[in-house]
Amino acid sequence: MPSLHDFLLAVGFYTRLPSPAKLDYRRLPFACVYLPLVGWLVGGFSASVFWIALQVWPQDIAVVIALIAGILLTGAFHEDGFADVCDGFGGGYDKQRILDIMKDSHIGVYGVTGLLLLMLLKFRLLAGLPAHLPPFALLAGHSISRWFPLYLMYRYDYARMQPSKSSGAVFKPEAKTLLLAGIPALLPFALLPPLFLISLIPMALITLGLGRYFHRHIGGYTGDCLGASQQITETVFYLSLSALWTYI
Repeated sequence: MPSLHDFLLAVGFYTRLPSPAKLDYRRLPFACVYLPLVGWLVGGFSASVFWIALQVWPQDIAVVIALIAGILLTGAFHEDGFADVCDGFGGGYDKQRILDIMKDSHIGVYGVTGLLLLMLLKFRLLAGLPAHLPPFALLAGHSISRWFPLYLMYRYDYARMQPSKSSGAVFKPEAKTLLLAGIPALLPFALLPPLFLISLIPMALITLGLGRYFHRHIGGYTGDCLGASQQITETVFYLSLSALWTYI
């Protein structure tokens, strides 16, 4: 059953926000249902920072400051996973090599290049939207993009046999858990034009593709794969908004 304890666990694990010291981290797997709500916190904070910065600086500067704010709040948790996936799948030639590279704390040329291009794309997409739209895009993007990793956990197995930094958060959510988490994930769309719901289609397709790709190469997913899927689906959401805005 959903609980405040599990929500605080999710906030403490997936952000840099302080959380109570006496939390039962054995409950961490069950806290994943609150990932979209964590997205509310990150997206809401980024949106607020954007709006404040926009009162002083041009929109492109406000977007950069908002992106920095989101990274500071999460400690680049998901960006780190994306960079590791770029390095692992870019430089690995078999399952074990890919997993070893992703576990390495050093970042390589694939990770640096991928992260730079990803952040550049996010910046350009948000800076190209009308000035009133990025706050709502940030709130919805951070929330809905944190639901799709739950689908990967539901559909596939964890790829590592040995313990890792993410193995404590590994479990298979039930279908009802996915549905429960989907409610807060979709709520921010109420602040956007209904046409923007179409963005769920490319986000779903890219998640299906990522899941198949990960499964084919490493037999499932890792924590880094989940982080990468969040970053990629968030960016696909901004891409969709940018394209759909033409028709609003």
